[in-house]
Amino acid sequence: MKYYLSFLAALLFTLPVKGATVDSISVYSKTMKKNIQVVVISPEQKESSPKPVIYLLHGHGGNAKYWLDMKPELKEIADRNDLIFVCPDASNSWYWDSPVDSSSRYETFVSQELITHIDSNYPTIPDRSGRAITGLSMGGHGAIWLSFRHKNVFGAAGSTSGGVDIRPFPNNWGMHTLLGKESENQDRWEQHTAINQIDRLKNNDLAIIIDCGYDDFFFEVNNDFHKKLLKYKINHDFIVRPGSHNRDYWRNSIEYQVLFFRNFFTKQKNIK
Repeated sequence: MKYYLSFLAALLFTLPVKGATVDSISVYSKTMKKNIQVVVISPEQKESSPKPVIYLLHGHGGNAKYWLDMKPELKEIADRNDLIFVCPDASNSWYWDSPVDSSSRYETFVSQELITHIDSNYPTIPDRSGRAITGLSMGGHGAIWLSFRHKNVFGAAGSTSGGVDIRPFPNNWGMHTLLGKESENQDRWEQHTAINQIDRLKNNDLAIIIDCGYDDFFFEVNNDFHKKLLKYKINHDFIVRPGSHNRDYWRNSIEYQVLFFRNFFTKQKNIK
């Protein structure tokens, strides 16, 4: 009997482990004339039907691997919900096409070049009804910036601890290298902050979720963002909870955002 159990244990140990696939790929940007690293988390192919995609944007100082390193459970979440995560490297770009630095054109990369590549190489739903975008900190700004300006590309958007208004922070995170000094380029800073993109929206143009911890240095700008959405009568979910600007908060918050996006995809009949 013990030999049988030993054989069974050895057999189980050698069986291939199924589950989500993690690809680290390079996507060439014609606009920037360079390869950009992207991490793609795909669910186990339970069926061949196209799958919705959530684009996850990292914060300042991060990279394409940041989300998966912080939240390894994304592989199980992709499997459980039958969806794809796409995590691009965007350097410290704030996801703009910089009016100062022509080599930093990450708005074009994420909203056009990356979308085209992913839809051409993965079993996606190639439509805004099957695309959501969110991010943390700088990436939260990026997700709002991109989705509000490209409603034809994304159907749902989120931000966790997002820098959704850059104007109170003119000397932080190297933004002046991409926009010029705020004191000399105030109009440009006004035009490149996410909160000033709200007037592009009509109600229900996008499914929107934003969250921020009470102790986060971005809490006030997120609260102001929420108030401006209310002023413009734009439906959205706004979640506040204890927490600050750190990984513990983001590991928790992404679970709620995935649930929100899953509900959006379900309503679009893109997920079961």
